[in-house]
Amino acid sequence: MVTHISHSPEETLALGEAWGRAASAGLVIGLTGDLGAGKTQLAKGIARGLGITGRIHSPTFTLVNEYGGGRLPMFHVDLYRLQTAEQIATAGLEEYFRPAGVSVIEWAEKYFPVEGTKSKVQGLPAQFRRVQIETINESERRIIYEDFGA
Repeated sequence: MVTHISHSPEETLALGEAWGRAASAGLVIGLTGDLGAGKTQLAKGIARGLGITGRIHSPTFTLVNEYGGGRLPMFHVDLYRLQTAEQIATAGLEEYFRPAGVSVIEWAEKYFPVEGTKSKVQGLPAQFRRVQIETINESERRIIYEDFGA
């Protein structure tokens, strides 16, 4: 596991941008953290690193925003309004868990296993980065992440 302390929204954006530049097709980035922790800010950086220039915003009400025009497409998924793995499957979101591009999933703990808890699904995507964002204070965030798979 890697821990990164971000001292500002701009640093969170820059971390995401670095991840986007290094991303390969099939990567799923599962984000967890409280409301306002910086999940969408990190997603904006990932999009920037992929070369996506459009406006990035949280898909809370649409569940998924798809962005093209970059080196790889990005699928931004928000599971906040869904409660169970069955609801997620019924909504047709499982296709984004094995993407042709990069999927960034907010509230990923609702579907993917969280360390120390029983798995909600069988296995993880081939390339999965689990990310926990914790608020330290108004401007600082602790970003803990771990990669699984290829």
